[in-house]
Amino acid sequence: MTRQETLRHEFVEHIPEELEEGVLYVSITYATAAHKCACGCGREVITPFTPTDWEMTFDGETISLAPSIGNWNFECQSHYWIRRGRVRWARRWSREEIDRGRARDKARKRYREHDADERLMPDMIAPSRKPSLLARLVAKLRR
Repeated sequence: MTRQETLRHEFVEHIPEELEEGVLYVSITYATAAHKCACGCGREVITPFTPTDWEMTFDGETISLAPSIGNWNFECQSHYWIRRGRVRWARRWSREEIDRGRARDKARKRYREHDADERLMPDMIAPSRKPSLLARLVAKLRR
C-alpha cells in the first residue's frame, strides 16, 4: 500500500473501468470525479458534484475538492482533503464523529431539499390570475 501525496487530474467524459493509482478522473459531463483511495488500499472513491455532496475547483492547473473525503465504509477509514492536486491527510475520526458527520450531512441534504421546495412556491409555478401589463395593453389595443 503506497500512500498518495499528490493526485494528477485527468478530464474525461466517462470514468474509465480501471482507475490508475494517483490519478483523479474528472467528468464534467456527469458531474463526478473518481480516484483510487489515496491510502493505497485500492478501493475506488466516487465524488459526485452536487450542492450537498462535493464541489470541484479547477484553477487552470490543479484540482481541489471540498469537503474532505472520509472513506468511512472502507476498512482503511482514510480521511483526507484534495487541495490543489495535493492530498492533505486529516486525522482519523472516531465512530461517534463519523455518526455525527453523517447526521450533519443528512440534515444538510434535507434542508437543501426543503429550501428548493420553498423556492418553487405555487405562485411561482401557477400562472398569475392578474394579466401582465403587456397582456392588458394588448387587450386594450384590440378593443
